Amino acid sequence: MATTITKHERNLSAIIHASMFSKYFIPFGNFILPLILWTANKKEHAFVDYNGKQALNFQISMLLYSIVAGLVTIPFFIGFWPDLFDWNFFGFHGLSDLNNLNIHIDSDDFRLGRLIWPVGISGFLQVALAVVNIVFTILATIRTNEGEYFKYPFTIKFIK
Repeated sequence: MATTITKHERNLSAIIHASMFSKYFIPFGNFILPLILWTANKKEHAFVDYNGKQALNFQISMLLYSIVAGLVTIPFFIGFWPDLFDWNFFGFHGLSDLNNLNIHIDSDDFRLGRLIWPVGISGFLQVALAVVNIVFTILATIRTNEGEYFKYPFTIKFIK
């Protein structure tokens, strides 16, 4: 890139990346603030345009990955549902004793044992995605403030 990048462009690009942390204070702030900053300045500065697209694509990709990680656990929860109809699960006798409905799936003494695996797997994936999001957002903020063109890994290009 032959053109020089001004301090204003570098700061604005760094703010776009750093504004993704606003999700911890404002619902969907990780989309709203970067989108506002990017759309207001994309025509004037090519560096800001590039970084705004990168930031928004990364956040949309992280949201998509998070949804997929949550959806992966649904079949495990469906396998857990038959125990919910066995009222002994909750510690008292009821439906299965009154009408001879025999819905029983053998499990260990720890009744929530099968629930721990999908929650653990999904939880691990969600924590890993959060760490990746935080680390790469910090890296992007630092690198763009230094004037480098930062490209996020694992990003699907929704905005071209």
